Amino acid sequence: MILSGCTTSAPLPSERPTGPDTPAPAPTGTGPVYPTGDYSVLATGLDVPWSILRLGDSTLLSYRDTGQIMELTPAGDLREVTVVPGVDAGGEGGLLGLAARNQGEQHWVYAYFTSNDDNRVVRMPVGGSPGSLTLGGTEVVLDGMAKAGNHNGGRIAFGPDGMLYVTVGDAGNRDTAQDPDSLNGKILRVTATGDVPQDNPVEGSAVYSLGHRNPQGLAWDADGRMWASEFGQNTWDELNLIEPGNNYGWPVVEGQAGNADFVDPAYQWSTDEASPSGLTVVDDTLFMAALRGQRLWGILDGVHVPEGSRGLEGVVTASAYFEGEFGRIRDVAPGPDGTLWLITNNTDGRGSPGQDDDRLIQITLAPLVEG
Repeated sequence: MILSGCTTSAPLPSERPTGPDTPAPAPTGTGPVYPTGDYSVLATGLDVPWSILRLGDSTLLSYRDTGQIMELTPAGDLREVTVVPGVDAGGEGGLLGLAARNQGEQHWVYAYFTSNDDNRVVRMPVGGSPGSLTLGGTEVVLDGMAKAGNHNGGRIAFGPDGMLYVTVGDAGNRDTAQDPDSLNGKILRVTATGDVPQDNPVEGSAVYSLGHRNPQGLAWDADGRMWASEFGQNTWDELNLIEPGNNYGWPVVEGQAGNADFVDPAYQWSTDEASPSGLTVVDDTLFMAALRGQRLWGILDGVHVPEGSRGLEGVVTASAYFEGEFGRIRDVAPGPDGTLWLITNNTDGRGSPGQDDDRLIQITLAPLVEG
């Protein structure tokens, strides 16, 4: 079985289906794909972009340091939609992940950001139409995640079950990752309004999985399995298959340790090859952005994973594309017509910006044919 996922963008209010709480689109796929090498630049001059969110014919981009949410209009122009109030940028903190959700008659954009006191998730009602989108005032969905100059996590996404998943780093305090009472070093699962679902692993707790250092990517395959990319420390970056209640080992272990107390990653990279952030699925292929590695990873899962498997070593393959060509890559997302979109992150203080950085780039994909 190869990875598969949804390639559609979230609908705008005028396009939304009816229902009290519309779930995410069901994952679909038509076979593995790979980048042909062809690409086009959709936008330039982006200011430390962090997250891509496609909304119908428009696309929203979060700017980490300024707190701006920008719209790439159907005409290809960039315009400011809003500045999220309360963003306290510093180090790796600021305005990070974006997600979208329909609830009844209202469409919402969700944002994860670093405030004066913590990391938190808010939502804002969407108005307007493509080219002139608006976002209303913020409503807190989840707060109380400790912040720091690094390891803030920050990716948010709605799963096929309609729940909101939130990646939270250890905020530089390693021990929080193993503390079940802390929200840090975890992947969290809450409802669209921030309540704890009754079927979470621990009653009354938002914690879905623990033992994470700094996870920054989430994606689901056609079987509904959830994958997460995670920054390691000095040795191994990780791709993990996330199952409810599992412990992924940090800070006791890093990478594939073979320790029966923890779940090994499905795949691991040396830190100079990856430093992974955004993660997405396009037509049966998982794509992962690499910052320090300055490349795009295409990942295939070659077999079904037996229920209850403790590790996946040997069944996942990864191929590198565009090594060094774009610089640091922060996020990836499905584009229109079977393409892949990515944003560079060369203006984040750790890269070497070119004249047009940062950029939003569309990658041409083609079917992967064996042999």
